[in-house]
Amino acid sequence: MLIPKKVETALNNHLTLEMAAIYHYLSVASWCDANGFEGSSAFYHKQSSEEQTHFMKFFNYINQVGGHALVPELKKPQTTFKSILETCQKSLESEHKVTQSIYKLIETARKENDHATEAFLKFFVDEQLEEEMQFNRLIDRIKLIGGGPQSMYYVDKELEKLATTNNAEAGV
Repeated sequence: MLIPKKVETALNNHLTLEMAAIYHYLSVASWCDANGFEGSSAFYHKQSSEEQTHFMKFFNYINQVGGHALVPELKKPQTTFKSILETCQKSLESEHKVTQSIYKLIETARKENDHATEAFLKFFVDEQLEEEMQFNRLIDRIKLIGGGPQSMYYVDKELEKLATTNNAEAGV
């Protein structure tokens, strides 16, 4: 086995957060659809797809280095929200939990002298910084724009743009 048991266990525990993020974003996308926010729905579908990719990277890595990836059991995600602002705030909270988990994974890998896993996690450190910055900017923009019906139309269109561009192009 190429992976220390403690690292394997920690990575499997992290899979729960990645899968929960997939479900969270799908739940938000469904709420957006039900409330006429098609652009926001597209954005959250894209977020869910990205989380699926992250989940599979972790899942495959565990198996590739001689561990045994385990499919996590999940609770049902929140299904109703008060506003697009709340969806962004909840998403930021979720991303922050993932970030903290990745930092703990790095600490565990270092303690176990697992340099391969530490190198693997570098991508996710960068990715999480990008995700948290994106949601912080979205929250700031929504607060600046306001919460009226016309404002929400504008916010929905902005999120739709993010669904069709990458973060670097969108300036988010």
